[in-house]
Amino acid sequence: MSIQLNHTIVAARDKAASARFLAGLLGLEVGAPYGPFIPVTAANGVTLDFADSGTEPITPQHYAFLVSEDEFDAIFERIQRAGLTYYADPRHHQEGRINHNDGGRGAYFDDPDGHRLEILTRPYGSGG
Repeated sequence: MSIQLNHTIVAARDKAASARFLAGLLGLEVGAPYGPFIPVTAANGVTLDFADSGTEPITPQHYAFLVSEDEFDAIFERIQRAGLTYYADPRHHQEGRINHNDGGRGAYFDDPDGHRLEILTRPYGSGG
């Protein structure tokens, strides 16, 4: 068996709301609760398992999603409709812009818990 990422746990103040936020923007489904988790599964089978952080502070993480050009258009439209601030760079210096790294398109935005989310149409380093 080759090594593959199977799942990651995403800390949230409200796991159900955070799972709905991500799934709604990406056009994915929220899965049935499993133990303390609410999963959102990407097309490659990797699951983001949302879990309530309780009294623990949330350390923002970065989650990047490789999407097709058509998916980028649809997701970016949902980002704009939701009134979310987006950026061309991970440090949030280029507000209201997207990037064109490696001949593709990319955008960064935050979820309600401060996690930095990214959509990109070409993997970094893939050339242009």
